[in-house]
Amino acid sequence: MNAIIWLTAHVQRKVLPNYNCKKRNFTAALTGTSWITSAQIGTLLQLFRFPQITFGPYDPFLSDRGQYPSLYQMAPKDTSLSLAIVSLMVHFRWSWIGLILPDDHKGNKILSDFRQEMERKRICTAFVKMIPATWTSSFVKFWENMDDTNIIIIYGDIDSLEGLMRNIGQRLLTWHVWVMNIEPHIIEYDNHFMLDSFHGSLIFKHNYRENFEFTKFIRTVNPKKYPEDIYLPKMWYLFFMCSFSDINCQVLDSCQTNASLDMLPSQIFDVVMSEESTSIYNGVYAVAHSLHEMRLQQLQTQPYENEEGMEFFPWQLNTFLKDIEVRDNRSLDWRQTTDAEYDILNLWNLPKGLGLKVKIGNFYANAPQGQQLSLSEQMIQWPEIFSEIPQSVCSESCGPGFRKVTLEHKAICCYNCTPCADNEISNETDVDQCVKCPESHYANTEKSNCYQKSVSFLAYEDPLGMALASIALCLSALTAFVIGIFVKHKDTPIVKANNQALSYTLLITLKFCFLCSLNFIGQPNIVACILQQTTFAVAFTVALATVLAKAITVVLAFKVSFPGRMVRWLMISRGPNYIIPICTLIQLLLCGIWMAISPPYIDQDAHIEHGHIIIVCNKGSAVAFHSVLGYLCFLALGSYTMAFLSRNLPDTFNESKFLSLSMLVFFCVWITFLPVYHSTKGKVMVAMEVFSILASSTALLAFIFGPKCYIILLRPEKNSFNHIREKRTTHSRRKIFS
Repeated sequence: MNAIIWLTAHVQRKVLPNYNCKKRNFTAALTGTSWITSAQIGTLLQLFRFPQITFGPYDPFLSDRGQYPSLYQMAPKDTSLSLAIVSLMVHFRWSWIGLILPDDHKGNKILSDFRQEMERKRICTAFVKMIPATWTSSFVKFWENMDDTNIIIIYGDIDSLEGLMRNIGQRLLTWHVWVMNIEPHIIEYDNHFMLDSFHGSLIFKHNYRENFEFTKFIRTVNPKKYPEDIYLPKMWYLFFMCSFSDINCQVLDSCQTNASLDMLPSQIFDVVMSEESTSIYNGVYAVAHSLHEMRLQQLQTQPYENEEGMEFFPWQLNTFLKDIEVRDNRSLDWRQTTDAEYDILNLWNLPKGLGLKVKIGNFYANAPQGQQLSLSEQMIQWPEIFSEIPQSVCSESCGPGFRKVTLEHKAICCYNCTPCADNEISNETDVDQCVKCPESHYANTEKSNCYQKSVSFLAYEDPLGMALASIALCLSALTAFVIGIFVKHKDTPIVKANNQALSYTLLITLKFCFLCSLNFIGQPNIVACILQQTTFAVAFTVALATVLAKAITVVLAFKVSFPGRMVRWLMISRGPNYIIPICTLIQLLLCGIWMAISPPYIDQDAHIEHGHIIIVCNKGSAVAFHSVLGYLCFLALGSYTMAFLSRNLPDTFNESKFLSLSMLVFFCVWITFLPVYHSTKGKVMVAMEVFSILASSTALLAFIFGPKCYIILLRPEKNSFNHIREKRTTHSRRKIFS
């Protein structure tokens, strides 16, 4: 009979095999669970190339074929374990994690894997604690900073974690979620407390196909069915309170007729095979199948007559162990051992002793990105301290409208939150940089969304635009009313005085001055932008030239009594009337140069007013605009000078004082306009220009024609030739007696 020798590191516990044979021909060695045990035994067995089957966790150190040519690991690799656990962290948005690992080459390797995956997913480690080779309960420093995080990952094998797991159970650490790669033995930490440190833990376990045949065997096995098994009677005696009826402890009395192992609680005897049990089963199955293949080969090549069995050396079994495939389709060849699928278990152990391990999800490493992890969150039981999904972050998330600012000498998961800058947004949590809104959009108050800016200009619908347009139309209508008065009273002295034709020209021009302000209101276009400046410049040039002509006419009229051919010629040839076209031509020349070199154009400004794009007419050439405005001020200054010189000349209806006053107001308005114009933007700037046009035009209308309209309408007795004669007679008498 061929047998497998069981070699483990258990010293205090005696392993009882379920067979007893007189002649033992050991074919292979079954070792585990610690890699140290397997390595130490393997060093000896490799001298004889004795087959060695390990059922502990996969260890790359034992896969060295040069050092361990006859060692076969049943457990799959853990190359995807770090990816699986980190994917779980990402799913629950846990970014502040603690790590507890064995202080050996496996711990250093998995630490490197974890750091690589965590760095890629921006997850930070609150601490990394390495389990010493010799664990002592007085290792107080190990438990420092343990409360820095709610989520702690524990990695290792049963042997390396035994002391740690016992300590955690005794300390009753119920405020942590433990994420592990091993299943804790609940029964070992039983005490009088209802709570358990491991309740709510998450366990990653390799996905194996369920072995229905073996599970059926476990559920139906009993001592009567297999009387040769020396282990089963002891289990029935221990678990079902049976009694032995013979001295050899083989026959049982007072047993339940339907007693079965699946009646026992799962924490005492779980009929579902654990990961370790599956590896042991696969190892035994591999050896048995290899022996079968070897026997078939020997029968074909050299049939034997010895009925007791075949004779062979154990090292000959290596050839068959390398080629065989176990039931779960995983090759025993160490190079083809893969790690692609994990089951995720949730430990339910409240009240303590329940010990249920409920499958709540899977991880498939070969699945498409984003579909690797599947979870049933509603099935998860968290530790009693948590009423919802636990949070584990170094800093609270930065919500929409904020961005992260990393702290110096701190992990990237530790940061402060600062609001996004002006016109920048963030519509996600924990962003590193805010996104600037396009020029055509603006950020809302919360700085979480960009909205389309509305186009804004000085429109007729705006209160300001409506008010200015109404004022312009009213003043234009008032000017028309004044023209009507002058036409109706055209034969009266006050209308005929001071050059009647120039008065009509000035009134008509003022009407155009009021109307030209309407070009500045409404949505700008190329034509409107050009007309704004040209009509304004030409209309005011004609108005100021007319005032200048009126002032010069008064001066020349009183100089005619003095000798001088030039003065006489100017009066006879109506020289002052040429002032208007000459001044207008000069202004037209300036405007022509302006339009040719740098004409006005439509300009957009998205920064003046929040949430709006202001459309205005850009003047084009600032030099040309100020030249045109300077020319108007020059005409106003010239008119003021001439009117001021003739203010005291004798005349019944001398309007020189009113001309000089109107020019003074005109000059003050536009001098004041310049600094205010340059200090404002957008609609206010346009409104300021319209206001200046209306104010200066109103000054001309009011100061020049206001007094005349007063006399015509309210004091008609003064607007007669008799009144003029009486006034002249009175003036002459006063002059004689004086």
